[in-house]
Amino acid sequence: MADPYKVLGVSPNATDDQIKTAYRELAKKYHPDNYANNPLSDLAGEKMQEINEAYDAIVAQRKSGQNGQRVYGQESGSYSQGSSQFADIRRLINSGRIAEAQELLDGVANASRDAEWYFLKGCIYHTRGWLDEALSSFQKACSLNPNNPEYSAAYNQLLWQRQTGTPGYGQHGAPGGSMGQCTCCDVCAAMYCANCCMECCGGGCF
Repeated sequence: MADPYKVLGVSPNATDDQIKTAYRELAKKYHPDNYANNPLSDLAGEKMQEINEAYDAIVAQRKSGQNGQRVYGQESGSYSQGSSQFADIRRLINSGRIAEAQELLDGVANASRDAEWYFLKGCIYHTRGWLDEALSSFQKACSLNPNNPEYSAAYNQLLWQRQTGTPGYGQHGAPGGSMGQCTCCDVCAAMYCANCCMECCGGGCF
C-alpha cells in the first residue's frame, strides 16, 4: 500500500492528535454524502477508502511500537481494515464523546461498514434515545454476524422493550433518564443480562 502518512498529508513524526485532525478533515472533505448524484462520487468513495486504510495503518503501526520507518508499497495482510478505528470509536462512545464518535463512524466508506459498524451506530442511537433506529442498526449487525452474542443481546433487549411497551421506548430524540446516559459498555452489560433471560424463554436474534 502507499505510504499512509503521505495519504493523510502528515509527517511520520506527527503526534497522534495531528494525525487524527488530518484524518477528520480529509474524511469531511471526501465523505460520500458530499458527492450524492455527482459524477465524482466513485472517485470520492475510493479516496475515502484510501484515507480510512491509511489511518488504520498508522494506528496499527503505532500500537505495535513501530517508529514510522516502515517501507510501504508492498502488499501486506498485517492490517485489519476498520478494526483499530472501530476500537477508537468504542472508546469515544464510552467516554461520552458521541459527536466525535458519530463523525468518525459516518466517515467510514460504505464498503467497510460491517457488523461492528452497525452495532456501534446502534449504540450511538441508543445513547441519544433514538431506540427505533438503534433496533434497526442492531438487527443489521445481527444479520451480518449472527454468532456475535453482544450484537444479539443488544437486539433482543431492545426488541423486548418494544414488545412489552417499556416506558420511554419510542420517544425519538428524547434521551432523558439513564437510557440516554449509558455508555457502550453499560449497554452491552445490561443487554447481555437481558438476553440471557430471553434465551431461557427461547428468544433468538431473529
